[in-house]
Amino acid sequence: MASSEIETLSQALARLPGLGPRSARRAVLWLVKHRETALDQVLDALGAVRDKLVECEICGNVDTQNPCSVCADPRRDTKAICVVEDVADLWALDRARLFTGKYHVLGGKLSALDGVRPEDLAIDSLLGRVEAGGVDEVVLAMNATLEGQTTAHYIAERLEQFPVRITQLAHGLPVGGELDYLDEGTLAQALRARRPLG
Repeated sequence: MASSEIETLSQALARLPGLGPRSARRAVLWLVKHRETALDQVLDALGAVRDKLVECEICGNVDTQNPCSVCADPRRDTKAICVVEDVADLWALDRARLFTGKYHVLGGKLSALDGVRPEDLAIDSLLGRVEAGGVDEVVLAMNATLEGQTTAHYIAERLEQFPVRITQLAHGLPVGGELDYLDEGTLAQALRARRPLG
């Protein structure tokens, strides 16, 4: 049997997405086996992230700098904003390297069952960015769920007052699918086939 400290570490890792109790135990055993080389690197990396992690005041991305590396990148197209539900969605889309504009993280999706209202999301800050000018297109990259599409339609209605083109990802995304779990080919096709909303 493992010591209480090792068991506590296994339980902590098991709470991470994609890791169950067995995978967490395997990860702990690997770290124990490679403690001379890998354990210190993991601990240093976790400590650095814990100490430096901030939320970008412009888009809501999570980074170690504010504004984040995406917002601070001068090569990014400032005329296009891609709106996503969560940071994981931003990272998934940016990993595909197909969208060259800026992003905006809502921090969730509208859900009457969960009590998530428009004022609970970063919708007003998105409207502020568009109202400030210089934005030609807003891409609504919500997940293909009922709540995601409800959120997209709500935002589209709020954006109608501005002279911007409103597009959304193509409907080739699987119903109930989440961006973070899709492969880059599917994401690429969805971005290329985006179309006007409404």
